[in-house]
Amino acid sequence: MMEISHGMGAAVARASLGNFPLFSTFDLDEARARVSRVFCEHSLNVVGRSGRLGAEMYYRPLRGVGIGRMRYGASVSVDAGQLGDFALIQMPLSGAETIEHGGQTVLSDPSCASVLSPGQSLRFRHEESTEKLFIRIDRETLERHCRQHLGGDLRRPVVFDAAMHLQSPRAQAWVRLLNWLCQEISEDDASGAGMLQSPIYAAQIEQTVLTTLLLCQPHNYSARLADDTPMVAPSYVRKVERFIDDHADEPITIGDLAECAAVSTRSLFAGFRKFRNTTPMQYLKDVRLRRVREALISASPESTTVTAVAMRWGFTHLGHFTADYKRSFGESPSATLGR
Repeated sequence: MMEISHGMGAAVARASLGNFPLFSTFDLDEARARVSRVFCEHSLNVVGRSGRLGAEMYYRPLRGVGIGRMRYGASVSVDAGQLGDFALIQMPLSGAETIEHGGQTVLSDPSCASVLSPGQSLRFRHEESTEKLFIRIDRETLERHCRQHLGGDLRRPVVFDAAMHLQSPRAQAWVRLLNWLCQEISEDDASGAGMLQSPIYAAQIEQTVLTTLLLCQPHNYSARLADDTPMVAPSYVRKVERFIDDHADEPITIGDLAECAAVSTRSLFAGFRKFRNTTPMQYLKDVRLRRVREALISASPESTTVTAVAMRWGFTHLGHFTADYKRSFGESPSATLGR
């Protein structure tokens, strides 16, 4: 089997993903609809004197991570607005794409992958001869993994540099991982007999993909991840975090938290600032925002409203709530409920 190099030879991806076909179509509207199910709603148009559309996709999900291969068979332009709930790494096997993402422009080809961050704008042009490998990562999975490594909540979403130059030493670790993962998928099948069917094995692969990406591709938390200074939070900080997690639906004041921790409010603020890079009340707000999101995802627009869910979790100023929600999750609460 041919290995993926920084030139991304296509043989291994075809061999490993050919057993997981998702769709193949010559119809533009069908291609847009089928691609939207994997990614998000977007506009799709054939541009120039391109040949006939011949879109196809192969896709293998693994918990919060999915790996796939796709092509359009024609030059197309795509406008996805903002990526809401996933990050996307695109690695052309042939051809090229011009990508405008979050104020950055990347010419992506077999030597340069694109790394697209949740909550950032995305438009790109996919050339006629382009075929690409892609890795889709759920936003909540990515941010939970980053939080676990940092030992506290994230004040801002994870934002990557948009270009991954595959010849660089750090990016080569990512390439080697993809070589191995493609080989594992080539041994897998949909019958349930492959190793990837094991939940334990799939969980380990998910963790490896996330860790490798966070360490090999620069992002706004790279410096903190690289800092190996011991940052074990004192017991009173962890006790307050547990209290908030268990009682986030109740009225809580900073005095309540200090009493729970048996320390002064000044010590409590200092502990959270040093070991969590936040404040106790901001931690409470972040927990409540996540609970709102969980409720909106599981609710039906016919049976509830954003206002009702926000009020239930203590957000009485809907303008501030909506701004905080969009900053945290890259989309409005109404968009989450509608989806």
